Order: sequence, then structure tokens, then C-alpha cells
Amino acid sequence: MRQARFDGPVVLDGEGLSRAIGKDAYLRGVIHAAHASRARAVVSAVTLVEVTHPRMDRDAFHWTLSRLSVIPVTRELAVAASRLLDDAGLHGHQHAINAMMCATALSLPGDPTIYTSDPGDIRALVKGKATIVPLTGPFPRLPYSPPSPKVAHGAT
Repeated sequence: MRQARFDGPVVLDGEGLSRAIGKDAYLRGVIHAAHASRARAVVSAVTLVEVTHPRMDRDAFHWTLSRLSVIPVTRELAVAASRLLDDAGLHGHQHAINAMMCATALSLPGDPTIYTSDPGDIRALVKGKATIVPLTGPFPRLPYSPPSPKVAHGAT
């Protein structure tokens, strides 16, 4: 089994966090691989709000958060997110959470890897400054064996 290696933070969008909370072996493997690489597995604080719903398993939510760094929303990140939206020609609430996640990823040291269900918008927002791993389709169910982000970098 190949172990993924990360050279910077591993950032989950709302879908990634939701799947990890739902005990998805692939996403939990991504978090494990980040820790094994001594990389930070992170989410933006705004992503916590995005995934919250009445039937969410709160124990799984808190357990998953114990494995992640939650990066607070700051004025600086909000301004950076606004700039990303502007540069990408995007606007409105439908893109705001993605922009906050991208600003968070780009503010951290190292080369970020973003696991996302919205690769098109994320690609437009980061403009090649992050590795994007699409969260679409079925994933291997082998624990701790996500694809190497170096392979996924060129994925569309």
C-alpha cells in the first residue's frame, strides 16, 4: 500500500469534512497520511458551520475535529478571500465559503493540498498555487492509502 506524502497543509472543504465525520475510510486515511507526513490537516472555521446539520453525529464531529487544526476566520483572511474572488471574477455567497477555504490554505506555510468537491471553482481561486484533489466519484476503501497528491496535481 502506498502512503501519500504531503509537503504542506492538507485542507478539507465541506464535502471532505462531511465525509471524514461520516467515517469515510478514504478521508480518514488522508488525515492519517497528513499526520504521518508531519503536515497539518486543517479546515477553515467557516467550514464547520457549512457542514453542521441537525442529524449530524456530534461525537464523530468532535472526534474528527480533534484530528484537525481549525483555522479561525480573521480580517486578514477575509480580505485575502475577497481578493481571490475578485481575481477569479467570482462573487456572491455561493463562492464565499470556497474563497475563505482557499485564503486559509494559501496563508499557511508549505504547498497546500486541497481536497474538494468543487475543483473548478477552487482551481479558479488558487490559480495553480495549490494541489487540488477532486472529491468526486468512488474512492478506494483502503485505509491510509489515498492517491499521492503529486500524482493528483494535474487532475482536472
